Amino acid sequence: MNNKLQSLAALALMAGTAGSALAATGVNVYGVVDVGIVRKDDANPAGKTLSLESGLQSGSRIGFRGEEDLGDGLSAIFTLENGFNADTGTLGQGGRLFGRQSWVGLKGNFGTVRAGRQQTPLYYALQAVDPFAISSEGNSQKIFGYGTYALDPLSRTDNTISYTSPVYGPVTATVFYGFGEKAGDTSASSNRSVAASYIEGPLNAQFVYHKANTLTGPAALGAVVGDTRAVFLGATYDFGIVKAHAAYADNKIDATGGSVKDRNYMLGVSAPVGQAGTILASWVRNDVQDLNDAAANQYTIGYNYALSKRTNFYSKYWYVKNDANSALATFNGTRNGENANAFSVGVRHQF
Repeated sequence: MNNKLQSLAALALMAGTAGSALAATGVNVYGVVDVGIVRKDDANPAGKTLSLESGLQSGSRIGFRGEEDLGDGLSAIFTLENGFNADTGTLGQGGRLFGRQSWVGLKGNFGTVRAGRQQTPLYYALQAVDPFAISSEGNSQKIFGYGTYALDPLSRTDNTISYTSPVYGPVTATVFYGFGEKAGDTSASSNRSVAASYIEGPLNAQFVYHKANTLTGPAALGAVVGDTRAVFLGATYDFGIVKAHAAYADNKIDATGGSVKDRNYMLGVSAPVGQAGTILASWVRNDVQDLNDAAANQYTIGYNYALSKRTNFYSKYWYVKNDANSALATFNGTRNGENANAFSVGVRHQF
C-alpha cells in the first residue's frame, strides 16, 4: 500500500512540474490536505482521547480530472480521486488507491453519463444542505440512517453507471444504478437511485430515493442482511446575512426478522462574520421508529476563518445525546445510553 501511495505522490509531483503538458491533455490535479487536533470523549471505558487526525473538516485527498473535446459538443471525461490520511500517510477508504472516485464518462447536449466507482446522489444531496458539508465533526452522514449514510453503498457505490440530465431551468435530474454482479441473481447487492435538484437564486432543494439490495445493516437496528430504502428531502435558503439549512429522511431496512423504520431530521444555520469568518451550527436527530428509547440528537457549532482563498483554520464542538437504546458516536457504537462529545481545531489547505 505504501508503494501505491508513493507512486501517487510522485505522479502528483510530476504533474505539478509539467503544467504545460497537463494543460495540453486537459488533465487537472487537485486536492485537500486537512489535519487537526481533536479531544474526544466517546464513552470509551479507557477514558478520553487526544489525537492528531486527518480530515476533520474535509477528507484529505488528491485527484485527477480530465476532459477531451471529441467534437460536435461531445466530450470524454474522467475523475480519479484518492483519499488518504494526512496524519499517517496511509490510504483511506479501506486501503483503495482511488477509493473516493474512479470513473470515466461522456458529456454533451444530452447530459452526462459516468461509469465506475461514484459518490451517490445521497452523498451529494446531503453535502449540499449540511452546514458542515458532511465533514467529520458534526457530520450528518453519521447520524442519518443510524450512520448508514456514511457507509458504502449509501455514500459511494462500486460498479455504477449514472446519467445526469442537462440543466432545465433550475432543475437537474439523475438516475443511478450499481451492478451487484452476483451470479444467478442480478438484483442481489445492486443499488439504484433517482434524484432531482432545484437550484435558483437563494434556494437549493434536493430530493433522492435510494434502494440498496442485500445490504448488511447496523447491528443496533437488528438487521444482519436486508434491503435498505432511503427517501431524502433537503434544502438551503440564503437570506444574505444568514443561510438556513434543513433536511428530512425516511429510511427502512427489510431484514429476515422483519422491518425497521428510521427517521432523520436536520436544522442548521451558517452566517458570515466579518470579512473572513463563518459561524456554523446544526441539530441532527435520528429516531428509530420500531424501538423504544432509541433516538439520538447531535448538536454542533463551528467556526471557520479563511487565511486565503485556499487555506483556512477551523474549530468545532459536537455533542451527541443518546437515549437508552441508542449508541451513535460512542465507542465502537456499543455504549447504549451513553453520550459523546468532541472538540477539534485544525487547518485545511485546498489546491
